[in-house]
Amino acid sequence: MAYFDNAATTFPKPECVYDFMNTFYRECGGNAGRGSHKFSIGAGKMVSETRNRLKQLLHCENKQIIFTSSATIALNMILQGFLDGKKTEGANVYISPFEHNAVTRILHHYEKIGKISVRLLAIKVNLTYDFEKIQTQFTKETPDLVVVSHASNVIGLISPVEKLCAMAKKYKAVTVIDMAQTAGLVDINVGLETIDFAVFAGHKTLYGPTGISGFAMKPDFDLKPVLFGGTGFESANQDMPKDIPQRYEMGTLNIAGIAGLYASLGWILENGVGTLWEKEQEHRKELLDILSSYDFIRILGVGEKNDYVGIVSCVIDGLPSDTAASVFAEKNIAVRSGLQCAPLAHKTLGTFPSGTVRFSCNAFTGDGDFVQLSQTLEFIKKNI
Repeated sequence: MAYFDNAATTFPKPECVYDFMNTFYRECGGNAGRGSHKFSIGAGKMVSETRNRLKQLLHCENKQIIFTSSATIALNMILQGFLDGKKTEGANVYISPFEHNAVTRILHHYEKIGKISVRLLAIKVNLTYDFEKIQTQFTKETPDLVVVSHASNVIGLISPVEKLCAMAKKYKAVTVIDMAQTAGLVDINVGLETIDFAVFAGHKTLYGPTGISGFAMKPDFDLKPVLFGGTGFESANQDMPKDIPQRYEMGTLNIAGIAGLYASLGWILENGVGTLWEKEQEHRKELLDILSSYDFIRILGVGEKNDYVGIVSCVIDGLPSDTAASVFAEKNIAVRSGLQCAPLAHKTLGTFPSGTVRFSCNAFTGDGDFVQLSQTLEFIKKNI
């Protein structure tokens, strides 16, 4: 299969991920924090070292790492934990026009019950942020919470999250960045004091398995727990522990997933984020060159002055996006069609409700993938 669906989950994973998960579960398959035997202790050490590797990669030794089963769960814990906390009635929440449903559906719920007001950060026609207008927005309606996807999962556009968070902090807003499409690929300093929370998805640009994600947070932030249960810690206490990460990690962690993430993080740190970024940029350019050579393909949201991860969305003349995806699937090419769980982004781009065909490459995308794509596009040109 020619795999162009890396924005959904990267494939393949580095070989060390498969090997370490297999070896770890055969030789040390214990439950972290649930015993004093060597299997449990071994699992606990591996989990701790995985946190340390994430802190190193994200440059956030000053923050705590919380593991969750998905980035969606992480965002729910952060947003619900904050909005259900004290003094958030009538909060002004600002988001980018490119947010995923993992953000917008949560905020829609709170807006529907009258607790918050959701506002879009101003952008220009070329999709860059209009900082002058944003400053006016913040002055007029003071932000309490600002949530920004570091990179759009529809067009790959990278947002200037450092500058946006710095602006928001001047108004003492809580800042959340969604790094599902960028952690381990775009090198930024998550340790900045202007960033309160940063969400990562282990199975995407971190090249780990599915089922393991999480977030970095300031250790002194009073985030209300929204999930409860056993932690292997302070079991007699019927309140969730105050200690982090135990306060937000209830139940058994996905030890196998963390083992895979441990291996992938080691691989990224060894190869270097910059190397992976350069490879993905080379493959994105090749992808753009192929797609732009056909006059029946319209590429969305590409601008010379903007930075992008390896995601490209397009519309094919005469072919609805879902139909086009079926054609690619028949030719053994993996793509993603429709709204990609980001209807707000498509409304911004003018592709709602039909959506787009999304291609996403990564460091492992090979020459054979591009040859197969070109052959299929030639087939579409001649037959459809």
